[in-house]
Amino acid sequence: MIRLPGGARGRLLSVAAVAAGLAAVYGAGAVSHPTTLGSRASLSSTSRAAVSSAIRACPAPGSAGATAGSVVSAAVPAAAGQGSAVVARLSGAGNATAGAVVRTITTPNVLNSSAVSAVPVPRVKTAGTKAPRSGTASGGTNGGSTNGASSGGSTSGALTTAPGQGGVMVQATGAMAQGLEVEQADPGGLVTGQCPAPGTDFWFVGPGADTTANIELYLMNTDAQSADVQVSALTDSGPLLGSSDTGIVVPPHAMVVQSLGKYLGTSRVMALHVSTSIGQVAVAVREAKGATAAGGWLPAAQQPAASLVIPGLPGTAGSRQLYIVVPGNGNAQIKVTAVTAKGSYQPTGGSGIDLPGDSAVAVQLPSLSGVAAAIRVSSTVPVTAAVMLPGGATGAPGAISAAAAPVSEQGLAAANPAGPAGSAELVISAPGAAATVRIVTATSKISFSGQSATTVNVAAGHTIVTPVRPPPGGKSASFAVEVTPASGSGPVYIGRVISSGGTVRSIMPLTSALTWVSLPATQDSLTAAGTRH
Repeated sequence: MIRLPGGARGRLLSVAAVAAGLAAVYGAGAVSHPTTLGSRASLSSTSRAAVSSAIRACPAPGSAGATAGSVVSAAVPAAAGQGSAVVARLSGAGNATAGAVVRTITTPNVLNSSAVSAVPVPRVKTAGTKAPRSGTASGGTNGGSTNGASSGGSTSGALTTAPGQGGVMVQATGAMAQGLEVEQADPGGLVTGQCPAPGTDFWFVGPGADTTANIELYLMNTDAQSADVQVSALTDSGPLLGSSDTGIVVPPHAMVVQSLGKYLGTSRVMALHVSTSIGQVAVAVREAKGATAAGGWLPAAQQPAASLVIPGLPGTAGSRQLYIVVPGNGNAQIKVTAVTAKGSYQPTGGSGIDLPGDSAVAVQLPSLSGVAAAIRVSSTVPVTAAVMLPGGATGAPGAISAAAAPVSEQGLAAANPAGPAGSAELVISAPGAAATVRIVTATSKISFSGQSATTVNVAAGHTIVTPVRPPPGGKSASFAVEVTPASGSGPVYIGRVISSGGTVRSIMPLTSALTWVSLPATQDSLTAAGTRH
């Protein structure tokens, strides 16, 4: 929201000022050209400005050992043009300028993979912050403690924040910033996670320390000034009471890592809320069962809301465990709906879920084993959620999908395996009105431009599973996918399922890869100006 000083109400706003405000709010998009007003007419709500810059950050590339990896990216601009995407290293200690440049990319519409060699960084212990104390349970159902005893977290000690070992930032401009997607892959080239944009507020939901001993929080600052970060946690034992983990200073162009596992105690469900009071950071969370395991990167969950959709559940056999978090004080009455190939219905275990405020629980959905679906969560108060099913990377507790937004304009998946490397499929769901999407693929040598599209129609309240493969003639082990909803389609939610060796390795929601941002309607009339009485 853009707020005006009280004395400025009623004054004329220029479109240039609105556009500049939008650029500041969205962060990832900047206005490339000022918009001018006509002599009479107002601008409609469809006015828009092109994205001209974007930033992403990846925690794994440049690290050594289990988390090592490379950067994979693709950009699909709205029109031909010039631009660049600069891959630069992050520093553990921080620096006033970005670190050493790994690669500069100038070719849009194709897949780009950048290897990042490991640069060991001494993991020097820095000043810790006071560990949040675990509070008494709020009571509840479906896994929540009801005896009033504390079972998660720690009551003393310091959380150690250490300089990160590795990490890169990708700063894109011009055509390379439009329709941008950046992901990280393991040493074998298999995608492990999406690289987030900097922001001020993030949520992560997943299994707690009872099943995954190592839970690491990665904070990446891509700006030239330090950022101040706060972290709070909510578990199935209730919130971690006392002050949140405050005052984590992330130096400019740096990555710091905080280990949270032992402070989450024996929790079975956990939610992390990361916010900033100064600056912005990109945030990633890694969960692993052991110290030497690669583990899995949690997808960021949508902000708490009364209605959520978790996309991408594949049709593989095995348990479906739904994690629901109620971060406010109000009690929640929750209904779960499965959106499947046979239509939408309430699965066994998906009704009669009443939860207290400040609770986090796990709900078993046994009837969804072997059913491809999206999960819709409706609540009387804002909640957020994720689902875990069997699989995941080596050492991960499972394959996890989290609540996500529908795809707007276009969605992009940069690194998808083919052939012996593995396979990828899209689980496409239309929880409301029917939707139609167009799917195009590309490789490092075959462009998106000129490729024939595959059209997929999804009936209202249904889900369709579509395998994706490289374009004809593409023999690459990795390829990119662009998905574009047709005009007039209902909200469409898409999860990408990556499989290798007969196992689901990861589930990643397709996020919107924007080429423009909408501008609010305004007009050149002065009738609104004047003194309010």
